[in-house]
Amino acid sequence: MRKKLQDRVASFQDAKRIKEQGLYPYFRSISSAQDTEVIIDGKEVLMFGSNSYLGLTNHPKIKEAAQKAIEKYGTGCAGSRFLNGTLDIHLELENRLAAYVGKEAAVLFSTGFQVNLGVISCLLDRNDYLVLDEYDHASIIDGSRLSFSRSIKYAHNDMNDLRAKLSRLPEDAAKLIVSDGIFSMEGDLVNLPEMVKIADEFGANIMMDDAHSLGVIGFNGSGTASHFNLTNKVDLIMSTFSKSLASLGGFIAADEDTIEFIKHRARSLMFSASMTPASVASVLAALDIIESEPERIDKLWANTNYAKNLLLDAGFEIGHPESPILPIYIRDNAKTFLITNILQKNGIFVNPVVSPAVPSDASLIRFSLMATHTFEQIEKAVYELKQAFKEASVDLVKASI
Repeated sequence: MRKKLQDRVASFQDAKRIKEQGLYPYFRSISSAQDTEVIIDGKEVLMFGSNSYLGLTNHPKIKEAAQKAIEKYGTGCAGSRFLNGTLDIHLELENRLAAYVGKEAAVLFSTGFQVNLGVISCLLDRNDYLVLDEYDHASIIDGSRLSFSRSIKYAHNDMNDLRAKLSRLPEDAAKLIVSDGIFSMEGDLVNLPEMVKIADEFGANIMMDDAHSLGVIGFNGSGTASHFNLTNKVDLIMSTFSKSLASLGGFIAADEDTIEFIKHRARSLMFSASMTPASVASVLAALDIIESEPERIDKLWANTNYAKNLLLDAGFEIGHPESPILPIYIRDNAKTFLITNILQKNGIFVNPVVSPAVPSDASLIRFSLMATHTFEQIEKAVYELKQAFKEASVDLVKASI
């Protein structure tokens, strides 16, 4: 048995092959704060691969709040929320978040991934159904695998397929539709208005993953349901703090009964250490900034639209993004790695997305914007993208948007 495991791990050669080609793009070591410019191997590189959409990760008020929390509470809670790990600031943040997204109550988890693992796996029973968009985040998929319920996928953002799948399910079964609000790779937005109509038709509930929506869309950045003015039609809203909110952790918000159930059933909450004091204080400070500086979201969208127009004018194929996530399609795994490598050598950090994360003929560069980018930085990045495509002998294809 021991040899079988050793043989299995030794047979994994994918990463080794890419490293031997000098094109390995993962686990790149950054020796500076996460900002529009970072330091890699002693060199300044423009960052277009970050999820810090509002550019708050290096904000002095957030760093000050984290330092004060450490002085008062220490560096950790030494236990789970269920037992000894609940601080008064955990409760303060939960109340603040529930009000922010328009729900009765909320509960914190130590990561956004653990929110989806715990919530999705605990809500439904053996005769119930999870209905998932085929492009949902990995944490949603893994949560569904832990659930005793049956999982069904519908074609990406295809509401006709969603209706068809729901129409085949038993009328008396509980049915929960779980979808990203903004999809993390393609950057497109869920068709929530149509989803709500279909959910009402078949008696299904809706859970929205706002990991890439919070701080980006909706009133004061309060997410997808707010963006469509459908907060009362979305039963559960989750998000992470590792993106716009400049911290680490996550939450789920819903009615009080649902949150009470989750607090006593979600294993990734009950058996994990609670959010650190510094992380909690950072989120509270980030919410203060978002609510007092709405112009940050305006600047994020100004940068997004500026970059999108430059990419389209240059002839890049970018699909149909509706967010600060702009996919630049290359449709070849090897050339995606090559272009990523060329860009870094020329001072631009982007993220390659290849199979199995996407189909091999849909490989792309994930180009993401922050509110703190300047137009000059965006112009520099687009120029280097054009040069990298030329060096890699990849043709630009005009996107049809």
